[in-house]
Amino acid sequence: MRDSVGSVRSVLLLGGRSEIGLAIVERLVREGAREVVLAARGGVSSTPDALTGLGAAVHSVDFDAGLPDTHTGTVAEAVALVGDLDVVVAAFGVLGEQSEYEADPAAAARAAAVNYTGHVSAGLAVAARLREQGHGTLVVLSSVAGVRVRRSNFVYGSAKAGLDGFAQGLADSLHGSGARVLVVRPGYVPTRMSAHVEPAPFPATPGQVADAVSSGLRSGATTVWAPRVLQPLFTGMRLMPRALWRRLGR
Repeated sequence: MRDSVGSVRSVLLLGGRSEIGLAIVERLVREGAREVVLAARGGVSSTPDALTGLGAAVHSVDFDAGLPDTHTGTVAEAVALVGDLDVVVAAFGVLGEQSEYEADPAAAARAAAVNYTGHVSAGLAVAARLREQGHGTLVVLSSVAGVRVRRSNFVYGSAKAGLDGFAQGLADSLHGSGARVLVVRPGYVPTRMSAHVEPAPFPATPGQVADAVSSGLRSGATTVWAPRVLQPLFTGMRLMPRALWRRLGR
């Protein structure tokens, strides 16, 4: 439960090794969170020093985005460890190479399952718990790649487009329950996952994404962009003629 100054006590990170996810969790711990659950495939073997050094109790649970039948159990396990979940950060996914997906449709389908359907089952499991609690926020890491899908990464982008739409619908379904969803739309963020991708204009660091999330949680926003300049930029891109977009999206 949020305390008298609005800080959160407990955080669950789905995608416990995500650099962006960990940056968000660290920011929340700096602001007062004291119970953290890191959920990743096989669990997280080593606890980040940045979290324990700030006084947080850090727990680890198993989470596999590709096994939707286990997601309700993962949420229940986290609740058993820390009680009510004040913030849940859904930061799991894979990027991959578009050319490899086109050469291997089965690999493309597996990636899409992680990036979209894994979030559907996990998001619904989290929402059920938050609705039962009557409070809490699910933070969903979407992407500008889903705002208007480009030819150069349309497998990834289309999954993010689906995720973004799902998150908005889930937010509407929680309206009036005391629980809510915060959709995060970062641009290019240099991390291990994106190391093979050519840098794009207006990049953001994991810390800047964490700042945007923290601000959004405090203000009650439904959507945040990182950096903010991407919001008007992509508003215009949505209106761009398809022939021109096709040329730009190569």
